[in-house]
Amino acid sequence: MDISIVIPLLNEEDSISELYDWIASVMQSNHFLYEVLFIDDGSTDQSWSIISALAKKHPQVKGIRFAANYGKSQALHAGFKAVSGQVVITMDADLQDSPEEIPALYTAITKEGLDLVSGWKKKRYDHLFTKNIPSKLFNWAARKTSGLSLHDFNCGLKAYKLEVVKNIEVSGEMHRYIPVLAKNAGFHKIGEQIVQHKARKYGKTKFGMNRFINGFLDLITIWFLSTFGKRPMHLFGALGVIMFVIGFGFALYLGVDKLFIHTSGRLIANRPEFYISLTAMILGTQLFLAGFLGEIIIRQRKDQVHYTIKETIATKAQ
Repeated sequence: MDISIVIPLLNEEDSISELYDWIASVMQSNHFLYEVLFIDDGSTDQSWSIISALAKKHPQVKGIRFAANYGKSQALHAGFKAVSGQVVITMDADLQDSPEEIPALYTAITKEGLDLVSGWKKKRYDHLFTKNIPSKLFNWAARKTSGLSLHDFNCGLKAYKLEVVKNIEVSGEMHRYIPVLAKNAGFHKIGEQIVQHKARKYGKTKFGMNRFINGFLDLITIWFLSTFGKRPMHLFGALGVIMFVIGFGFALYLGVDKLFIHTSGRLIANRPEFYISLTAMILGTQLFLAGFLGEIIIRQRKDQVHYTIKETIATKAQ
């Protein structure tokens, strides 16, 4: 299998057939062996019926249907588990990503040796204030925190080596930052390619203020996990020790002051420094314990799936 194309979707009944015909035309003209995996993320329209009908006509079409709307990240997670192509392509189902870009993306992976190629929609046809400006803020923040010089982390059109998608964990809204997840997993050959962006032909965008906020929170989460996720004691333990030392220093000062300097002064319990030192030592102990518990949890955690698959078509998804 040369190429696996993973397409998460939600209520895209108008575009599915047209998108598949476009993909099939490109694949056949380039003589690729391919599969197209549609992941229906809880659609309430006729999307699944259309996917089922396509699968009956075309053996290359496969599908996974979620029992409810779990989000794009969970859809990609399920898709990545099911694919087997040498190169994996992700794209959106709204016809804004052009299948004509796939051969060049495939070449970048197979010939140039890249682990991941992210599309860059240099010229966009989205609304300026509701999507373009938030996307620019996302990309600026992601560049600063990740060290990757990509212009468009959020582009749905990407290409990956198969081993990359099998070794990254996509959850929350973290599909926006898959290049960062890949880098953290040890895949450092990450490139970028300018791709066409089409104006939306059917329906309306799913991007809203909740995704804007969640995206930034997930970026913070990725930065934190990539820095301290493997050894939480390095953060919480260090902070705990610092707080405990500060508290103990205050307590030692109060003891020396009472015993040798101001022996007839106020009781230690009547001085605000006493409560500062006590609070600092308690916080220090709690932070140290948090780091210790984090280390235990990391060593005992198991992979968890946060979605329920209702139905599949010709896939091995569990």
